[in-house]
Amino acid sequence: MDRNRISDLAHADHPVASPLGDDSVDRLLDAAVAGRSTVLDLGCGDGTWLLRALRREPSLTAVGVDHSDAGFDRTRAQAEREGLADRLALVCADASTWSSADRFDVVLSVGATHAFGGLAPTLAAIDGHLLPGGRALVGECFWERDPTPRVLELLGSEPGDYDDLAATVERVAAAGWIPLQGHVSTLPESDDYEWSWTGALARWALEHPDDPDREQVMTASVEHRRAWLDGYRGTLGFLTLVLGRPLDR
Repeated sequence: MDRNRISDLAHADHPVASPLGDDSVDRLLDAAVAGRSTVLDLGCGDGTWLLRALRREPSLTAVGVDHSDAGFDRTRAQAEREGLADRLALVCADASTWSSADRFDVVLSVGATHAFGGLAPTLAAIDGHLLPGGRALVGECFWERDPTPRVLELLGSEPGDYDDLAATVERVAAAGWIPLQGHVSTLPESDDYEWSWTGALARWALEHPDDPDREQVMTASVEHRRAWLDGYRGTLGFLTLVLGRPLDR
């Protein structure tokens, strides 16, 4: 089974494809999209963030871009049922190179910095799509504590792939962004996300005993659970920031 399809299955039981609970997502969206007209999500996954944004702001129109269209049909169907379809466009394209003649009031990229090569190029890409005075909503990992060699092996990471929390925020500010709101995912939020991730895959495998991809999906569930519980739990944190830019930048 394609990795994108496995990822889509894994996120079936969670509000968004990041370690954030419903209340956290709502609070961050309120801070980012209230009173805004247009929103772009770079690395939008199945488009769930945009669907939630459209529900909150009746005048909003939304565009989502992701290299995979796994989950797009499901989100479009839900948008149709809720009368939101005419305000939502989902585009299958490389978010790091996608271009548009339009600029947007709000640009999201939550948990997708890997698609751009890190936090700094993600912020640069966001800036290229953002209207003056707009808002950005960005989610990025950080080290809660120094990673052990075992954690780095499990994640396929290097120590310098992420900073600690203070250094992450400072890097954002040094690039000219103004932090307006933020949320550090709690351990219960992270645990709920990981249990949902692994459990959704295991349940799918149990419910499809004759599917040729069953073993691959179950293996992905087990490997992810081991990497999380035996490795990066409590070491890798997640920060989501609402950011502004000066009008005269």
